[in-house]
Amino acid sequence: MLSSDVNARPIRIGAHLEPEHVDYRDIRHAVSAVEDLGVDMVTTWDHFFSLSDDPQGRNFECWTMLAAWAEQTSVVEIGPLVSCVAYRNPDLIADMSRTLDHVSAGRFVLGLGSGWAERDFTEYGYEFGTMGSRADVLDEALPRIEARFAQLSPAPTRRIPVMIGGTGERRTLRTVARHADIWHGMGSPEELKHKHAVLDAWCGREGRDPASIERAVITDDPPGAVGGYGDQVVATGTTLIAVGLNGRTIKELDKIQAWVRWRDQRNADRPRG
Repeated sequence: MLSSDVNARPIRIGAHLEPEHVDYRDIRHAVSAVEDLGVDMVTTWDHFFSLSDDPQGRNFECWTMLAAWAEQTSVVEIGPLVSCVAYRNPDLIADMSRTLDHVSAGRFVLGLGSGWAERDFTEYGYEFGTMGSRADVLDEALPRIEARFAQLSPAPTRRIPVMIGGTGERRTLRTVARHADIWHGMGSPEELKHKHAVLDAWCGREGRDPASIERAVITDDPPGAVGGYGDQVVATGTTLIAVGLNGRTIKELDKIQAWVRWRDQRNADRPRG
């Protein structure tokens, strides 16, 4: 992105709730708590098993939780970070997204990726394949999803934003340039800066304005960590920062509060016009 684009978007903060090793009442409380604190988005992962500690530990399914969140919340955007496109028929994904868009009154963000957790695939009967074959599935699904959106009745309440997660420079970032409203990456500020440059190059090849794609990252750190992590990632052009939180977020509210305060100060200082 051009340096002049860094401050073109307001900074947004997401709370990414990991639904493992908790009771659902903990998750419900966490969703309300982070919305009350003023986050912009609440997301969860799309995995069938816990990813840390006990592999047989508690874990909840993504899309059914999102439906509950759509009713529970009133302000925040909600969505998967990100949903593996191979786990569900693309036309069904479009229909589920349209329904969540209506239930949430236009607050749903469709986060998609090609998937990476082999156990999710094999134990639920999906073909794991290779990185290349999984990228093919994502590429083939997105036009079908877009086409189905146009056929559904009632139509979505808005053009549902598509967020694509992944850092592959040859396939994923090209797909982002073709289809995404938000790119969700990961890594250090230096790594993000490089990935942004690669994505910008793909946008040039695809005839896409790089500034039309919001850039996002996930972190477990507070904004002042590692010499000012928040300021460093924003300097790369990243404006949506998801804060990773366990479902027992009551123990981590100080961290999300720090990010919200930092966001508000940075947005207040942002040049206007």
